[in-house]
Amino acid sequence: MSKRIVVLDYGSGNLRSAERALERAGADVTVTDDLAAAAEAEGLVVPGVGAFAACMAGIEALGAGPVIAERVGAGRPVLGICVGMQVLFEHGDEHGVVTKGLGLLPGGVTKLPAERLPHMGWNTVRAPEGSVLFAGLPADSRFYFVHSYGVNDVAGLAAAGAKVTTAHHGTDFVAAVERGPLSAAQFHPEKSADTGAALLRNWLATL
Repeated sequence: MSKRIVVLDYGSGNLRSAERALERAGADVTVTDDLAAAAEAEGLVVPGVGAFAACMAGIEALGAGPVIAERVGAGRPVLGICVGMQVLFEHGDEHGVVTKGLGLLPGGVTKLPAERLPHMGWNTVRAPEGSVLFAGLPADSRFYFVHSYGVNDVAGLAAAGAKVTTAHHGTDFVAAVERGPLSAAQFHPEKSADTGAALLRNWLATL
């Protein structure tokens, strides 16, 4: 039986590409701004593209923050993608402006210290032992990234009990994180061909 997934529509994100990718992975997907549906679904996907502050403004305008937090607190799966991952952290610092995030993961989002930005294209990742998202995937699997900002405090996240997958662009940064019911990816699984599809199937299998 297909898992019921809601892709949260708060005005930002690759909604249709995420919807199609999840459907191909075997899910029953609804794209909606209905918070009751977001609370009740077996899995909630929080997408996001563009600026941290704009995404947080959209989430706050919809009143979605408490729903996301309540799901995590109740052990109900949430998957953040790209800026949808970043807003799960405590804050984002863009152009010297600090915006409060949802605070579900410790740490902040800052500009990557790299000569070439955005970090755009395919990159390999290093997944930790016991990762569920990357289970069965080859060590040299590549995923598609488009971002200039990221989370650099890998050690802090690991100390908080998270399984942290890293990638490198100028520095090591958080490519994905898994902690309890909360999973998130800085890359776009919906744009990452077969490896992205395998990761989405792994996530769906946890629901």
